[in-house]
Amino acid sequence: MDGSAVSSGANLTRTLAERAVAMTYDALPAEVRELARQCVLDYLGVGLAGADDELVRILLEELAELGGAAQAGVIGHAARLPVLSVALVNGAVAHALDYDDVNLAMPGHPSVAILPALLALAEEKKASGKAVIAAFVAGYETCCRIGMALRPGHYNRGFHATGTVGAFGAAAACAHLLGLDTEATARALGIAGTQSAGLKSQFGTMCKPFHAGKAAQNGLLAARLAARGFSSRPDLVECAQGFAATHSPDFVPEKALAEPKRGFHIYNNLFKYHAACYMTHAPIECGRQLREQGVAPADIAAINLRLHHATDRVCNIPAPTDGLEAKFSLRQTVAMALSGVDTASLGAYAVATATDPALVGLRERVNFDFREDFPEAGAEIEVTMRDGRQVSASFDAGIPMADIAAQGRRLTEKFDALAAPVVGAARARELREAIVGLDGLADIGVLAKLAAK
Repeated sequence: MDGSAVSSGANLTRTLAERAVAMTYDALPAEVRELARQCVLDYLGVGLAGADDELVRILLEELAELGGAAQAGVIGHAARLPVLSVALVNGAVAHALDYDDVNLAMPGHPSVAILPALLALAEEKKASGKAVIAAFVAGYETCCRIGMALRPGHYNRGFHATGTVGAFGAAAACAHLLGLDTEATARALGIAGTQSAGLKSQFGTMCKPFHAGKAAQNGLLAARLAARGFSSRPDLVECAQGFAATHSPDFVPEKALAEPKRGFHIYNNLFKYHAACYMTHAPIECGRQLREQGVAPADIAAINLRLHHATDRVCNIPAPTDGLEAKFSLRQTVAMALSGVDTASLGAYAVATATDPALVGLRERVNFDFREDFPEAGAEIEVTMRDGRQVSASFDAGIPMADIAAQGRRLTEKFDALAAPVVGAARARELREAIVGLDGLADIGVLAKLAAK
């Protein structure tokens, strides 16, 4: 492609579509395949744990009333619904606890936008595990590349990239599984882009998980319509009055085509080990470090937390009143960590914890120093003790684990803890083993059967 065309953004959508179409299982490095399996494992684990959330009940009631063909299964439920309905509800299911993986290139949650659509479609089509892995990576890389071209303005303006950029990833993945060519895939991206939505102002409500479900549903619908010949601009990302022009003041198309470290954005996938907004994870780790050093909450006079300025508009609910709001409260989660509350436990995010007088008193001692020249997912905490001493800790949650095998062991522990209480230890183990052997599955539908209730 002509360099000037790339610089101007011309043909960006088509170029990304071409790259997605060209993705093959055989060309993927072994570590990329393993990361894809880890994403599936984590997605189904957090999905099972979130299956009984109230927002899931509401969505299932509505979708069951709508009815339709029983094409795919719902995580943690016996219901079987049309694939578009399953993509919506499973996206919300897996994002209900805000415990699913993250990539700062978007920035947002790629797997929960892509996998609900891809696995529902794969179940309907009886696709193989290898086909799913290749399609997933194609979608993952597409949404990360688009996210890179739009950042930081898209997210800073107030858009929830999981819902917006995630829809492009779902469309690319589903188009890949359907075997669409470059032209049709570019149209699918256009159809996805004109549907995508999601606002950060909804964080702390049921609408945040809803964004993930809509991204999956919109992307799946886009690919299916494109396969039928539905028309769309094939340059929707970069065209005048297109997605970039209307959604970001910082569009730099070259960033979409720049090669990430080691050639794949999925290497920078970040898994969650605390059941709260990812931007609270570095402060939580800082609080845990100080507690391990013997810092006691009763001895703390003041807490100064240094963070990237963007976190102020993501997870700074000052006085949460329930568990969902607590997940988006820097003050609350730091107070929990300093007090020894298990931030990996789902039960820790509840009204009782959010309104606990001791935690409320501690969180009121937190002061912020928001900075622009600071790691996006990093934190430094400085605590002033009542006797005048000062102690500090720092952590950067934006750095992925280098040891992918060790990461897999940690994710296995997380999965078992989340899935076993829902489907039983034996079924959880069977599901985990099926995911480990994903590459050898002739029909991906076995995952849906094992993840049903």
